Amino acid sequence: MSGSGAAQPMTRPLTRPRSRRRGARGNLRARLGTGLVLGLVLLALLASRIAPHAPNAQDLLHSQQPPAWLPEGTWTNLLGTDHLGRDVLSRLIYGTRVSLIVGAGGVLLALGLGLSMGLVAGYLRGWVEEVAMRLCDVQLSLPYLLFVIAIVGVLGPSLGNVVLVFGIADFPLFARMTRGEALRLRAAPFVEAAVATGASQRRILVRHVLPNMAGVLAVVAAFEMAAMIIYEAGVGFLGLSVPPTVPSWGNMLADGRNYLTTSWWIATFPGVAILAATLGINLMGDWLRRR
Repeated sequence: MSGSGAAQPMTRPLTRPRSRRRGARGNLRARLGTGLVLGLVLLALLASRIAPHAPNAQDLLHSQQPPAWLPEGTWTNLLGTDHLGRDVLSRLIYGTRVSLIVGAGGVLLALGLGLSMGLVAGYLRGWVEEVAMRLCDVQLSLPYLLFVIAIVGVLGPSLGNVVLVFGIADFPLFARMTRGEALRLRAAPFVEAAVATGASQRRILVRHVLPNMAGVLAVVAAFEMAAMIIYEAGVGFLGLSVPPTVPSWGNMLADGRNYLTTSWWIATFPGVAILAATLGINLMGDWLRRR
């Protein structure tokens, strides 16, 4: 008895510090992700005031100038210049707008299409569900990036076309998830109680079913936004995202690919920006998932 009593004080405190450490790490990741995302949003909103130079201003006399902390670098161009003498930092700041617009706009469009289709299909069932799910199957059978590249190549490179294509290409994910959640909630006691009281189908969907799946959809939307930023950079690398006159991280990667050995900063800093954006959004998505 005395031996067991002596062991108890040693075992109890061990679990609490671990849970506290896990909670502290989770809070740190959440703060880091939130800080990165808020920083990118502020850069996009205040780009015209923060950027030290115009994004397309060329200075061929100072082309491929290294960053300020390297030999021959100047603080006038903190992150150096590209092959046309354009300021890399200014183009990075303006490129934030393209990435966030494509990520947020594509996710909102995909969420709107998938939510309306999956919600109706999962609750009404029958032929509506069959038609909606077959449309999703057709879309999912097409390779994602090949579909995006083909459609953007036909429509032409523009910011609106990229958002439209990403939204159409990604809606089956939200439609299927919404359908699954609607099927689960359809048999929930509170939904059956609402049906028994004579509530209309529209009221049940809007007041009872939709709010109870908002958390799951928010988590998926966060992760998909990060994925769309990477996809936009890939499409921009191929010259199919926005016109060359619009600075974007993908265009900057394409401009710097021929200068990796001589002017590494032209392609490196856009890559770091893509990493920071996707990391911040993924950390926020992970925090939402845990919450």
